[in-house]
Amino acid sequence: MKALVIGAGGFVGGYLISELSGRGWEVCATKLPHEKINIFSGNAVSYGTSDLDILDENAVAELLGSFKPDCIFHLAAQSSVALSWKKPALTADINIKGCINLLEAVRSAGISPRILFIGSSEEYGYAANRPEPVDENVRPEPANIYAITKLTQNMIGELYCKAYGMDIISVRAFNHIGPGQLPQFVVADFCRQAAEIKAGTREPVIHVGNLSAKRDFTDVRDIVRAYAELSEKGRGGETYNVGSGHAVSIQSVLDKIIELSGVEIKVDVDKTRFRPVDVPFIEADVTKLKIDTGWERNISLEKSVRDILAYFQGKV
Repeated sequence: MKALVIGAGGFVGGYLISELSGRGWEVCATKLPHEKINIFSGNAVSYGTSDLDILDENAVAELLGSFKPDCIFHLAAQSSVALSWKKPALTADINIKGCINLLEAVRSAGISPRILFIGSSEEYGYAANRPEPVDENVRPEPANIYAITKLTQNMIGELYCKAYGMDIISVRAFNHIGPGQLPQFVVADFCRQAAEIKAGTREPVIHVGNLSAKRDFTDVRDIVRAYAELSEKGRGGETYNVGSGHAVSIQSVLDKIIELSGVEIKVDVDKTRFRPVDVPFIEADVTKLKIDTGWERNISLEKSVRDILAYFQGKV
């Protein structure tokens, strides 16, 4: 089987390449010219690499025509909520126009691969603010620019399934964490600060934003395993939640990070770190994923935090 991983220069790409290679897939991965694909796990990983700008429709069509993948994992995205508020046009171009470029390139290449569109729990927005887990039947109410673009991607995927008979699965991934994630994301940010404090390169104060929000955190190694399972066992035309199924407060994650860091740390709440709009509670119902694929979460939140701390301590 041949897999094309588009946008592998991001946090998830290296992990997904390792997972697919471990399953015996032939993998071609794309990145932007200035990016590097980081492999954080897996041994003897073999894959081909191509530079690709998803906004260059001719380049996308050329790659698909030459490689002819059996499955495409579309990771390429502007995935920062904070940046989407600052650069909404860029976010829309990459997340919406890039999606259309891919689908049209598949059609013009005359191939019929399975396509996984990687979306986000942010699509649910206000609809997820409920005391019980949110399932795929809940009508999304996105609360930020990034979420709107990802919901649009989901809708475009559904349309192309119906109009052209394409085999598309949409994923709504909840918050994923792990070694190598950029510190623009909350858990990585806290772990980086804690690692620098322990190394003595920063004053013993962690600067934080909203700590009351509750999020569903899953280790990236479990996330990519779910993607691989969906590529093999998921039902075309469906949307699947991928998450732990258990929401925890940002405060509790911070407490665990401070505990595992082994140093005395003060906490400074910085109002400038708050989002313009923030949803208080998001938790995944992953029943559909488990029934269709048999996937289960394997890595605990504590292990994820330990590994992320170790990663940043190694860099410091």
